[in-house]
Amino acid sequence: MLRVIAGAARGRRLRTLPGQHTRPTSDRVKEALFNILGRAVQGARVLDLYAGTGNLGIEALSRGARSAVFVDAHRGCQRLIAANLAALGWAGRARVMGMDARDAIRLLGREGRRFHIVFVDPPYERGLVQPTLAALAAEGLLTPGGIVVVEHSPREEPEPVPPGLEVRDRRRYGATALSFLGESGREPGGAGELPDMESGVDDAPGPVPGDL
Repeated sequence: MLRVIAGAARGRRLRTLPGQHTRPTSDRVKEALFNILGRAVQGARVLDLYAGTGNLGIEALSRGARSAVFVDAHRGCQRLIAANLAALGWAGRARVMGMDARDAIRLLGREGRRFHIVFVDPPYERGLVQPTLAALAAEGLLTPGGIVVVEHSPREEPEPVPPGLEVRDRRRYGATALSFLGESGREPGGAGELPDMESGVDDAPGPVPGDL
């Protein structure tokens, strides 16, 4: 059973796709991830790449993120994310983009979008981590002090990372690893060893014009 762990929608169940197409982040890993992010989620603009069920972006919205953009190329996942958002009454705080992650990154870059937190959770060991990080760095989608969270197999490290990003922290939970990246050259701070959130983050629960 997939559920929201904490926040406004705590305990609410999320719909999933039958079969093995999606690999939702386990409750254990998700709880650890958001404990590390801590208050950085409050008021954040979130980008959820390879979103699947929308599990991570929805958890962020529940914990106080201002808005979220969900990206997945699979039509079934797009419908699933939209259904989960509608069931929670959060369709107005979110955007669902049905396209390849790197195409979405380029489009968001052209639109001038910037995000405080980016989740990158591609299928394991498909060679997608580094090209996705390279696209993010090239388009400059992070706000100053923004955080990229990569969920990956321990056998598939995100390094070498592209210029402009650096690994700030790494954790392992069984067959899942989490790598936290920030802009290179910025001093870490805030939650754990992660950079503090900047550039307009506040406790506002809803999006503002231009968020989506």
